[in-house]
Amino acid sequence: MTTARSSGDASAGPRPPAHLRTVRPDGTPVYGHPTRLGSPPVLVTRIDVDADHPHLPPGHRHAHDFLVLVYVERGGGTVSLNGQDTPLRAGDVHAVPPGQAIDSAALADLDHCLAWSVAFTPDAVPSLASVSPLAWGHHPHLALFALTALPAGASANVPEADRPRWSAWLTELSDELSEPGRLGAREAASAVLTRILIGAARLAPSAPAPPDPLVTRVFDEIEETFRDPVSAADVARALGYTAGYLTTVVRERTGRTLLEWITERRMTEVRRMLRDTDLPLGVVAARTGLRDATYLVRRFKDRYGITPDRWRRSERV
Repeated sequence: MTTARSSGDASAGPRPPAHLRTVRPDGTPVYGHPTRLGSPPVLVTRIDVDADHPHLPPGHRHAHDFLVLVYVERGGGTVSLNGQDTPLRAGDVHAVPPGQAIDSAALADLDHCLAWSVAFTPDAVPSLASVSPLAWGHHPHLALFALTALPAGASANVPEADRPRWSAWLTELSDELSEPGRLGAREAASAVLTRILIGAARLAPSAPAPPDPLVTRVFDEIEETFRDPVSAADVARALGYTAGYLTTVVRERTGRTLLEWITERRMTEVRRMLRDTDLPLGVVAARTGLRDATYLVRRFKDRYGITPDRWRRSERV
């Protein structure tokens, strides 16, 4: 849901394009979060179907490797998430976890819809920056993002009296991101995003779905071993499964493959170490299950579109 024009960031220069990370066996492309140095990893898109009718190729099915929160300000319609028709109503908040497939062609069928899309990675929020991605589903700020919930993700509806506040939050976030060089803009954007996530979490069901036992075992094994040079086959073998079977099951239940979860856990730790320490890349690689500094640089650049050294400098501006 990041294909219409972005509102409020003209002064920040052209929006960096999302980079293609991989293509799944079924042909679905998976895009990584665009990187704009000096700015938090957040993109706000204002989707106005009446003014900015999205012209998308038929069957443009794609997925993201980042989190997306969608708020419907007015209008409605239906979009396809993971092959399931998902209704959109005024006031709806939809949490789309990483890996969920979106059929963008369905956007053309929306009826007078005005919506906001917030695409972000946990680095954008201080309280989430050092949290393992394997624990996202249990973090209170991400209560609406259910990693093992229904294939289409989770949604809630904002009470009518609170909707002006949501529109104001999103407008403020867009404004802060439009001038990343302004004093305190990064901190202000993180603060507004935190308020939005807390607002979404308060709308989540008070009794979340019980964790999936197999996914829990997989995540526990990854958490215990990701610092070593283990593969998806090693994790599957430790749990008594073949890599092919476990990869298929994990993708069906979480939207990501077993290898993608191992990589996500490693890259979260790499980002934490780059941000919080001055350790050389060789040491960072050795402590995150990667072979050496050269391999780390290649994987980091493939993932985020920039080198780890440039990313580290941008985080310390």
